Amino acid sequence: MFRALLLEEADGKVAAKVTELSEEALPAGEVTVAVEYSTLNYKDGMILKGLGRLVRRYPHVPGVDFAGRVLRSEDPAWKEGDAVLLTGWRVGETQWGGYSQRARVKSGWLVKLPPGLSARHAMAIGTAGFTAMLAVIALEEHGMAPEQGEVLVTGAAGGVGSIATAILAKLGYRVAASTGRRETHDYLGALGASSIVDRSNISNLPAKPLESERWQACIDSVGGATLAHVLSELRYHGAVAACGLAGGTKLEATVLPFLLRGVNLLGIDSVMCPLPRRKAAWARLARDLAPERLERMIVTAKLSDLPRLAEEILAGRVRGRVVVEVNV
Repeated sequence: MFRALLLEEADGKVAAKVTELSEEALPAGEVTVAVEYSTLNYKDGMILKGLGRLVRRYPHVPGVDFAGRVLRSEDPAWKEGDAVLLTGWRVGETQWGGYSQRARVKSGWLVKLPPGLSARHAMAIGTAGFTAMLAVIALEEHGMAPEQGEVLVTGAAGGVGSIATAILAKLGYRVAASTGRRETHDYLGALGASSIVDRSNISNLPAKPLESERWQACIDSVGGATLAHVLSELRYHGAVAACGLAGGTKLEATVLPFLLRGVNLLGIDSVMCPLPRRKAAWARLARDLAPERLERMIVTAKLSDLPRLAEEILAGRVRGRVVVEVNV
């Protein structure tokens, strides 16, 4: 028997409770993992509140990320005691996830925990940080370099934004961190932000298709009017890595930034990311994210805290990263 956070649906409403389950209830898969830590992402908040029809079958164990050690494996690629992590593959959505002391998944979905990275720090990173690293890599591939000018990070006090800010700062970039929360300014400065941009300055549609050039690149976790505004301010041949929709899914923009400045809009998908790119991103995270800056982001939580924290993250009131201690 093991403890898990179980979601049940009744009369169109989703309710969560911490309960005990048996391993026979776990889904099919080649590898059973003793989970040590999980985390809370924006998508987890949606799932915990029953939003977006991300989960179609109940009862359900949510949690799109987890880290722990292999208990049993039918695949010789993994052996008992191996330290592993998982993000994506729609675990926590279509299959039971990491808000549990046990998880069973397909062998090919797991990544070996990189040397020097603990399970706790891996979940402080989680899908949000993994997405941030994929965005950094994509922008580097399109010419981003420290000497080329400022990089804008939108939603900078959130999960993706916090880790993007810390990574870019460690790599030597001048980071402009955008936030609407004044109380996070010192926090962002401690992560390495060189300047703060008030969210209100970029959250409306641009007055003109092409505004004055400001940014060599941007990691955008907001979308909507903010993304349209940023596109109008990118420098020649700049790029924005789009990886979120906290500000909406609709993009009201013109093609002029693409045609007249040669800018690039790069989509970042962390869910179905191919395994070689996953491994490369996690190796970079172990190398390029300073542990002391990662520690500044961490808030710890128990399984029973998650329904409350789901409301907080959906309302934009969670700062940094929540590490879930599933065995507490």
